[in-house]
Amino acid sequence: MAKNIKYVILVGDGMGDFPMDELRGETPLEVANTPNMDRVAQGGIGLVNTIPPGMEPGSDVATMSLLGYDPASYHTGRAPLEAASMNLRLSDGHVAFRMNLVTLLRRSDSEIIMESYNSGEISREEGTAIVKDLGLALERPGIKLFPGVAYRHILLWDKGPEEAHTIPPHDVLGQNVASYLSDPGNRQVSGVIKASWPILETHPINLERRKKGLLEANSIWLWGQGKAPRMPSFQELFGLVGGVVSAVDLLKGIGRYAGLETPEVEGATGYIDTNYEGKVEAALDILKGADFVLLHLEAPDEAGHRGDLNGKIEAIEAFDQKIVGPILEGLKDHQNYRVMVVSDHLTPIVKRTHTNDPTPFAWAWKHELEGQATQGGDLGFSERAAKGSGLFFQAGNHLMPEFLAKSSA
Repeated sequence: MAKNIKYVILVGDGMGDFPMDELRGETPLEVANTPNMDRVAQGGIGLVNTIPPGMEPGSDVATMSLLGYDPASYHTGRAPLEAASMNLRLSDGHVAFRMNLVTLLRRSDSEIIMESYNSGEISREEGTAIVKDLGLALERPGIKLFPGVAYRHILLWDKGPEEAHTIPPHDVLGQNVASYLSDPGNRQVSGVIKASWPILETHPINLERRKKGLLEANSIWLWGQGKAPRMPSFQELFGLVGGVVSAVDLLKGIGRYAGLETPEVEGATGYIDTNYEGKVEAALDILKGADFVLLHLEAPDEAGHRGDLNGKIEAIEAFDQKIVGPILEGLKDHQNYRVMVVSDHLTPIVKRTHTNDPTPFAWAWKHELEGQATQGGDLGFSERAAKGSGLFFQAGNHLMPEFLAKSSA
């Protein structure tokens, strides 16, 4: 790694997808207008397997891989990473659980449908107020609740059931979860979930949402549990300092454990209405005194979970126009840089959840980008182009050393 080189990774969460009949056999990435990502693809494009065999596909595992960490060695669960972003220190006995605010359609004891994994995109203010009130009612010795962002929160459980079988709520969207909630093996976790029901049924925020015809946050959902991971810093691994810019606690938590700066960006929501300009500014500010930054946008993944094809295409185009383009412009003043665009994993519209399929990435040096006469080129950024290139990383954590090590000559 030469001096004075800036390294930038731009993550469009869940951008990758499958060919779709509605798009005449193309993917959302192929039909979206992405001139800036297409420019990066002229420097090189390929596929990377960010999810090791046997591990659940998700941004926690995928982002660890992209940062050069082997998830099989360092991943203990999603929730402790999110807890770190909230400055929650886990003792040796603490088990952190991710706690979603969800909407359950409870038709009977035997039919309980997961209607929404995010309570109809509940706002940050609403989510915070609900969790604070839940804490007063649900907390007991050894259990404490902490508000996060929107529908994403944390429950810390001293000597909690670390080995419990839990399910991400977005994996069972539209499905009957009654048997899961009545499984004797999940009694401890299900007991806490069900204890939230009578409190949320009459919560003022839910009463107001009911009047407006909005989905209610009528249940909590616990999943992604684990104890604090032990991992070396990014500087110890690669000799670089830098940061992670994201609206998502999970990504910021990984950054904290990696010893990377994780700035708070006002108005960063995790949705398509996020503060794009603020995130770009934060990333470029980090590079004024550091070598590396990873900037993450959640919006394409959220659209994939909703099964919203048009929304996903819109989110991909916003990522290209409002993140990739301004970052490339902002990097021009640096002596040298290398940039990568990547989908951390696939979130196919037809699946409405993550898959462990290889995912596309593209990278380019400054001279490769500034030497192009026009935007775009013959090779666009897409799954098909990535597969056709023949460049493939079987282990996702091997991508980072290659990204950092290649010469710009």
